[in-house]
Amino acid sequence: MKEIPLVFWSCPENDANLKYCTKFSAPDNILAIYKDHKWIGVINALEFGRAQTDSGFDEILSWEKVFEDAKKRAAPQSSGVQQILLQLLESWELNTIQVPENFPVKLAFELTEAGVEVLVAGTPLFSERETKSPEELDFIRYGNQCSASGILKAAQILRDSIIGEGGILYYRGKILTSEIVHFHIAVACLEMGAISSNTIVAGGDQACDPHHHGSGPLKANELIIVDVFPKVESTGYHGDMTRTFLKGSPSKEQTSLVEAVRSAQQNAFKKIRSGVTGDEVHKEVQETFTDLNYKTFKDEKGYKGFFHGTGHGLGLEVHESPRVSFDAPALKSGHVITVEPGLYYPGLGGVRIEDVVVVSEDAYEMLSNCSYDWVIQ
Repeated sequence: MKEIPLVFWSCPENDANLKYCTKFSAPDNILAIYKDHKWIGVINALEFGRAQTDSGFDEILSWEKVFEDAKKRAAPQSSGVQQILLQLLESWELNTIQVPENFPVKLAFELTEAGVEVLVAGTPLFSERETKSPEELDFIRYGNQCSASGILKAAQILRDSIIGEGGILYYRGKILTSEIVHFHIAVACLEMGAISSNTIVAGGDQACDPHHHGSGPLKANELIIVDVFPKVESTGYHGDMTRTFLKGSPSKEQTSLVEAVRSAQQNAFKKIRSGVTGDEVHKEVQETFTDLNYKTFKDEKGYKGFFHGTGHGLGLEVHESPRVSFDAPALKSGHVITVEPGLYYPGLGGVRIEDVVVVSEDAYEMLSNCSYDWVIQ
């Protein structure tokens, strides 16, 4: 029985599975086919030379050459990629392909109408992505250095800011806003060779929405969450790190909140090793908060307390397998995960502390390093 080829038509810069398997980065869609244990790329003239030197394809075909052959048998108004796929399938005497979930629906319909059987491949496509190689661990360590550069820049800006009337912070003579800090974090990451998108700099009640990017003026004596997860341009791998700051003088309640989150993170670390489930690590965080009398509940305005997962996998995607959350399976040596407990109470503020570790047989190894000092005078 002939093997069913796996077909990608997507942009490797945005498709982590394609990037992982072909080691190739391009800003536009490429046609990549996994057949007979080989990766075949059908690459146009613009990218052909670079694909030959910089990719992991086992075989590279000229888009123009295959397309020229395909035009001889093309159906009217059929797309170029459809023609090329039909040409290749005919030459391989195959009539069935499997595709990932993100395969374009229109193209799938075109192929089906042309008589090709299109099957959706099972997930995960490449479970081996969960276990990181030594090279990948180095990539992620550097990604976290980029994260740290952004966080330290945010801390420096807060340190250099002054407290004005009504507690509004001023930096270099202007009201300090989340947007200004976003900009300086982006620059700090760019200087390290990384792109920082959707960075979070959220103060006050904005920080109580874990994915609020933050906007407007920042104030003294309020907790400010800074979450930086850049993508390193040269490798495609991410960092992910969060720290919480306060400019001014914290209250006892704010101090207790920060200490509770840090304790929960430390207790989670102690649980991590190969064979322990992500569910067990998550429950350790929940139990820590319960023991410290920090409750999670829902009222008419939404959820309060700790209402997200403890962590997630990190690599070519900011959020990838494995999960560290409710009902998550066992961790394995080589898994890279974030550990990011948080507490969120409007009126008091939000706190999240996040680091990245690689799981080992007996424990874990930190892949991120940044100060936990949070009070800035």
